[in-house]
Amino acid sequence: MSGPSVNKLNSLRLPPLSLYVHIPWCVQKCPYCDFNSHTLKGQIPEAEYIQDLLADLTSELTRVYDRPLHSIFIGGGTPSLISAEGIKTLLDGIEALIPFQENIEITMEANPGTVEADRFHGYIAAGVNRISIGVQSLQAEKLNLLGRIHDPDEAIRAAHIATESALNSFNLDLMHGLPHQHLSDALYDLKTATELAPPHLSWYQLTIEQNTQYYSKPPTLPDEDVLWNIFEQGHELLSKAGYEQYEISGYSKVGMQCQHNLNYWRFGDYIGIGCGAHGKLTEPKDGSIYRRSKTKHPRGYMDATKPYLDSEFAVAVDELPFEFFMNRFRLLEPTPKQDFIDFTGLELTVVAQPIEQAISKGLLTETATHWQVTKLGQRYLNSLFDLFL
Repeated sequence: MSGPSVNKLNSLRLPPLSLYVHIPWCVQKCPYCDFNSHTLKGQIPEAEYIQDLLADLTSELTRVYDRPLHSIFIGGGTPSLISAEGIKTLLDGIEALIPFQENIEITMEANPGTVEADRFHGYIAAGVNRISIGVQSLQAEKLNLLGRIHDPDEAIRAAHIATESALNSFNLDLMHGLPHQHLSDALYDLKTATELAPPHLSWYQLTIEQNTQYYSKPPTLPDEDVLWNIFEQGHELLSKAGYEQYEISGYSKVGMQCQHNLNYWRFGDYIGIGCGAHGKLTEPKDGSIYRRSKTKHPRGYMDATKPYLDSEFAVAVDELPFEFFMNRFRLLEPTPKQDFIDFTGLELTVVAQPIEQAISKGLLTETATHWQVTKLGQRYLNSLFDLFL
């Protein structure tokens, strides 16, 4: 796509605003993990870190523009290493700075180990209303290969606690394409997980990322034929169990989609606070979209002599179509053309050529008001994205 053909509109509609909070510590680093996490050594400086999180958020308030918070996601790392009292202090402090939208979704990631599961009720009392449990597998052998510190029984126990609690919803995180995984292994994990009846299931394929133990010592992963069989039969199993796929890796019961993820994929705005947290924010004065990231290491982040912000850049105007569709086309719902206009400030003529190519290749369909990714487009999503580069 050529930059000169891009014309900014005079105004845009600001998207909903979410907040991502990063807790960087883990008991140990998993061999597949490329997230900004740090092995815990000693006690977490909980009070100091929460104070820094709130100061970090205070520095972001000029980007709020009177929008209430649509959702909050506390991720990591292992956020459930923070006490329930600490989470309450954090959430109370956030609400004092930015009003909460009515029925705000507040998600927190948690490991299914006994200590974390026993804290669930405290987190709910603190204001958390959705918990995402990092199960990954329900087979001991696979958990050992993944470097997880819980066992299947602890994962099942955590799901039961979540079911019986006052949570609005909870998610089970599952992976497939694991080392030495057979089709029967993957289907066992899914069947066992659906019997626990979580309102939401995240089911994503293991990929080998740089700067991980698996990258330096690659494990033996299933071949492409096995991976495709896992996806096809796993998708069928989930559908029969009453789960609807709404995103490439997201399945839920009717009406139980993760609202934070929906805002992210719909090209909403989000503030990121905490070590290495990323944010995407729209500047209403000129429609520029900024990507911001925070200092990665806890020591640097909590150093009072240094800023929280590590880097910031405005997305180039001719890169906005790729940025928009890379997010939006992950969702299986139709994409409103008006959202493209409102959230990028661009005319539809800017993307007429790549849209036409996508339709001719069978990757996309079009109506007067919406675009819809086809089944073929879902399978070859990267090829679809490449058309907008």
